[in-house]
Amino acid sequence: MAQSVKISDQKIEAVRRTVELSSQPVAGQVDQGMKSVRAVKPSPRLNHDRIRQTLAGERSPDALSGEEQTVFIDELLAAVSMKTPEQAAFFEKRRKEGLGVGVDESGEIVRQADIEDAGDLAAWRAQPCS
Repeated sequence: MAQSVKISDQKIEAVRRTVELSSQPVAGQVDQGMKSVRAVKPSPRLNHDRIRQTLAGERSPDALSGEEQTVFIDELLAAVSMKTPEQAAFFEKRRKEGLGVGVDESGEIVRQADIEDAGDLAAWRAQPCS
């Protein structure tokens, strides 16, 4: 269940600056920060070298303890959820070439060509790359 907490204005402002550099909302950035702190906080039950090796593909996730697997999955999901500059450039190029695809408000797949035919290309181009 979600809980409300008080965070100082200075800390929230620092999170907002970080959010401007990433594609995560404020809540996502705070959640990721908490997971990162948990991951690096020394614990006798966690072997961070084993987790790092697993993230690097040098060890099987099956060789990790349950707690290590939780940290591994959190870190793996964080790594793959961040949009790289190469990905942003790729999707921007596709959009400029008219090859964009997305999902409308009802969850239906729409193609950029369909939107161009409907005359709503300005709205399409205003959407962030994803």
